[in-house]
Amino acid sequence: MANENYYQILEVSRKASADTIKKAYRKLARKHHPDVNPGDKQAEERFKKISEAYEVLSDPKKREVYDTYGTYSENFRAATGPQGPHVDFEGFDFSNLGGAGFGDIFSQLFGGNRATQRAQKGDDLEYQVSINFNDALKGLQTRISYTRREVCPSCQGKRVSSDGKSQGCPYCHGTGKVEQLKGRMRFMTSCSHCGGSGSTATNCTECHGEGRKPVSESLEIKIPAGVQTGSRIRFVGRGDAGLYGGPQGDLYIVTTVSDHPFFERIGDNIYCKIPITLMEAALGAKIEVPTLEGRAILKIPPGTQNGQKFRLREKGAPSLRAPINGDQFVEVRVLTPKLADERSKELLRELARLNPENPRVGMFGY
Repeated sequence: MANENYYQILEVSRKASADTIKKAYRKLARKHHPDVNPGDKQAEERFKKISEAYEVLSDPKKREVYDTYGTYSENFRAATGPQGPHVDFEGFDFSNLGGAGFGDIFSQLFGGNRATQRAQKGDDLEYQVSINFNDALKGLQTRISYTRREVCPSCQGKRVSSDGKSQGCPYCHGTGKVEQLKGRMRFMTSCSHCGGSGSTATNCTECHGEGRKPVSESLEIKIPAGVQTGSRIRFVGRGDAGLYGGPQGDLYIVTTVSDHPFFERIGDNIYCKIPITLMEAALGAKIEVPTLEGRAILKIPPGTQNGQKFRLREKGAPSLRAPINGDQFVEVRVLTPKLADERSKELLRELARLNPENPRVGMFGY
């Protein structure tokens, strides 16, 4: 393939991560695979380009070469012979290298053998669980069902047919060689898809070359006391299966907690609002307030103001990070009495005469 933009072929940016490139390749490969488009030559050519682009961009060393020179060749490879390591440039035309020196090429490309299949860890999965306010405080044990990918039993994750059948390589049309051009530099390279053999193994028909198949999984999970909306509980090895002997990914349970009609939770602390009478605020009182564990006695001191907050230590929510609970904060709301008779009004007038305080003095500059 000459002067092709591998990033455009995979429809990703030049800064795309390895995971983004892998996902883009899978999506496009499934769409343009020859088995999905029998007899469609354009789809076959598109599939060749997609696979070649992924072959280069999925390998860090090859991608580095491609990003530097705009092309990649298997002829840039390290070999070991009787005289020690050397680089084979067979088939290259170096008639016009411009200002690039061999030292630069050696430093960038030395050691560029065709990458072997490396063990890959399976993908992590997330599962959303909605629970009510009380279950979040007490903890919950429940069973979930989800889908993950397991190693294909037919090909054992190798992605190719287990019967040993092969087919002509769709990239080099069975020749084992492909031509590449870069400016005036022209060279024949070994086909990166088939390794120069001219043939490739047939994709596994059960998993279509993915190496894994989706399976339904049922799992008993325990959600600890104290979770909040957005809490993540990790279950090791319960994600997708790895490739080429790689470990399984993990499963993350992400919780969403419903609101409570009376309590509000912020962090590990619990907040609520309690009404008190004018007399209780003025004279002081002992009142009952609800907590997560039942009722508690709260002492209201004389002269309490509307909106004043009181703290009940360790009456809050269980903490996932500490062995003690948070606190509960009670905000009092002073209610003004509705006077139903003249006697009550007269008593309040007398109270005002005995306590002539003006709370607005000094507010307006006089």
